[in-house]
Amino acid sequence: MLASQRTVVAYNVQIAVDAKHKLIVEHEVTNAVTDQDQLSPIAGRAKQILGVEEVDVVADQGYYDGHEVKQCLGAGITPYIAKPHTSANQHRGLYTKDDFTYDAAHDVYRCPQGAELEFRFDTVELGRHIRYYKTAACHTCQARSRCTTNKEGRRITRWVDEHLLEEMAQRVAANPALMKLRKQLAEHPFGTIKRGMTQGYFLLRRLVKVRGEMSLTILAYNLKRVMTILGVEKMMAAVTSGQKGSLDLGEPIALAS
Repeated sequence: MLASQRTVVAYNVQIAVDAKHKLIVEHEVTNAVTDQDQLSPIAGRAKQILGVEEVDVVADQGYYDGHEVKQCLGAGITPYIAKPHTSANQHRGLYTKDDFTYDAAHDVYRCPQGAELEFRFDTVELGRHIRYYKTAACHTCQARSRCTTNKEGRRITRWVDEHLLEEMAQRVAANPALMKLRKQLAEHPFGTIKRGMTQGYFLLRRLVKVRGEMSLTILAYNLKRVMTILGVEKMMAAVTSGQKGSLDLGEPIALAS
């Protein structure tokens, strides 16, 4: 896998951490190279473990994927993920899609110069239903050199469910404190596991064995947290009596890998 612009032999470890107790609610070990397909599976299992109808999930930009966001919303999971800046035009100094405004009432995009890009055709690309928008105004536009290098003019694409991503962007902008909370929740356990518990490397190989190894590490981490929260005596009393603990679920879940 890629790590700091180099390739390393590694596994992709996912964790879901609750905001109130800092316990690792769910985890998974995969050999997926990216996190893009990991959001809904682990968030869904965390929601099921917590036994709630709805849950908020905060994750980093690596989890940004329209299909995964849609899956979460359909399962009672409200995701908060900041949009990554991956536009090639931004690196070229050209207008990006963010410089264009979408008018849902008229189904048009308005460019920075005020021209309207109308819907022209739609297609399915990599399983995604995409709509294309274009305007003839590009041919006489004075700002064309700042917008596109395409001889046919600027085209804007829109996923049919892109409003879900736009609504999520509004949630993210309205909750900056929640986004900052993610680093405290999701990254801290990895620091404790790697440094405090000296578990920065796997001793075993192959996915099944590594998953078993990680499960033991997560168990040890959670036991340390429970001893901090309840104290040793209360924890041992709960264990010996067979009582099942519960979480106060008024807080969001944070994901990390």
